[in-house]
Amino acid sequence: MTIDHIRNFCIIAHIDHGKSTLADRLLQITGTISDREMQAQFLDGMDLEREKGVTIKASAVRMAYTAIDGKTYQLNLIDTPGHVDFGYEVSRALRACEGAVLVVDSSQGIEAQTLANLYSALDANLEIIPVLNKIDLPASRVPEITNQVAELLGDDPNEVIAVSAKHGSNVLAILEAVVRRVPPPAGVLDAPAKALIFDSHYDAYKGVVLYVRVVDGVFEHGDSLLLMGSGVSFIPVELGSFAPGLVAGSRLSAGEVGYVASGLKTIQDCRVGDTLTPVKRPASTVVPGYAPAKPMVYAGVYPVLSDDYLLLKDALQKLQLNDAALVYEPETSQALNFGFRCGFLGLFHMEIVQERLEREYNLDLIVTAPSVVYEVLLRSGDTVRINSPAELPDEGTIDQVREPWMRIQIIAPESYIGPIMELVTKRRGEYISQEYPAPDRISLSYYIPLSELIVDFYDALKSKTRGYASLDYQLDSYRAGDLVRLNMLVNEQPIDALTMIVHRDQAFHKGQLLTTKLKALIPRQQFVVPIQAASGGRIISRANVSAIRKDVLAKCYGGDVSRKKKLLEKQKKGKKRMKMIGSVEIPQEAFMALLSLDD
Repeated sequence: MTIDHIRNFCIIAHIDHGKSTLADRLLQITGTISDREMQAQFLDGMDLEREKGVTIKASAVRMAYTAIDGKTYQLNLIDTPGHVDFGYEVSRALRACEGAVLVVDSSQGIEAQTLANLYSALDANLEIIPVLNKIDLPASRVPEITNQVAELLGDDPNEVIAVSAKHGSNVLAILEAVVRRVPPPAGVLDAPAKALIFDSHYDAYKGVVLYVRVVDGVFEHGDSLLLMGSGVSFIPVELGSFAPGLVAGSRLSAGEVGYVASGLKTIQDCRVGDTLTPVKRPASTVVPGYAPAKPMVYAGVYPVLSDDYLLLKDALQKLQLNDAALVYEPETSQALNFGFRCGFLGLFHMEIVQERLEREYNLDLIVTAPSVVYEVLLRSGDTVRINSPAELPDEGTIDQVREPWMRIQIIAPESYIGPIMELVTKRRGEYISQEYPAPDRISLSYYIPLSELIVDFYDALKSKTRGYASLDYQLDSYRAGDLVRLNMLVNEQPIDALTMIVHRDQAFHKGQLLTTKLKALIPRQQFVVPIQAASGGRIISRANVSAIRKDVLAKCYGGDVSRKKKLLEKQKKGKKRMKMIGSVEIPQEAFMALLSLDD
């Protein structure tokens, strides 16, 4: 296949606008998948993706298509996620393409992630092919949304392709537009070979499998290859293409997307964004990689059984290969022993990682409530970054605590402007501006602290707008705030995993709410368990979990009252001793209570 007949493109859209269904139809039309093998959301191979109905991982596939002009083209498609938490997956996929199919739901119109993904594609200098999907729905507004999309792109409305991915109507026009409008890759076949690693996964038999976009030259099977970033060399087990499974081949040439099974078992040597090149004729320069992902949310991940610590470490290493946005480091907790402090791009990303660890690696985990990264300016002039509230230095050494503020964009029907403003203002949000991207649609921009955004803001937004609002956010800056640490003590022992950093005005209210919730969640012992909230060096709230009273007098059928008193006195001493040495087991629900303090 000559480089002029290769087209690399991805599908981008807001969540649930039909990317995966459109990919299904493209696979069928090109004959990549037979009708017998076909199933809905074919490229969403993970059980989690099928259950939740969302794409979590970008998926690559090679298709052969004979166009109207009679020429056969190699189309390399990457289907991307739509959820805001997986924006890093989308940004990596864009770097492996020359074009992007922008899908917009003809009934819902332009949403927040439509704009976010579009701007990312334009920043990557991709050719945009606008597509209007779900034209078969009774609620579709084809002429209206077509004009909106054309106006957004500054394009001719006739260039917007109206399709029904579900029924396959007019999908062929998308393939023709890709062939006609997306430029071929700009690689040089005779140059020293080099390829960008845009994704990877771990295989027990093939080692680390690298997903590559070949920029220049040709990679032959049997060549010794070098990872330019880490300096590690290897002879690959196999190389080939996605069709959509791994299909072994003999070579990968400039412009193509494929995989290289490295055989490497040392996971740390392989990084997404690194450059692959042959040892015998290496490239002189690396391919520009990716900026490292910046985690927004941190949480502690601990095995329920301490013996599973090494299994959890191994699982996190392997999962990080497949999810480059995941970061982690070891940490210890008084209540939970040894575990890891993990960084995530958002709450949904955290939920997916937890479920993947439990399902794919058979681990039983406790995950603490999420927190954000704070910048602490000390009186000494030093600045430290902390991602766990328990790490906050002593109040006497702190000059100021800065928290991350996000710039958010909410797009919703105009009738919901009141509830949205009320919700954001309650979460310490600051109004920026409002626009009208379409009739009866409003786009609101705000600044809001990330700590207020990560807990249940999205759920509350969907609830107040009956599911019609969409949200996009990005980091704006760090701002100083009147923030204090809220410590929780169970049986007079501080539980670092329940520690929070809150605004001083909210400390008393949140302390009371949390002690009340923990009282209901922590199981009763044979002694009274005090639950206390402390802030600023004093106890601000307390609740007692009453003791289970064992009936020690059950065996006394009458007799002298002094015998009964002796038994009760013995029980009292036992409870006192037990309170000193007894430990209270805290259930997972207690750590998650921090997520619902505004209920």
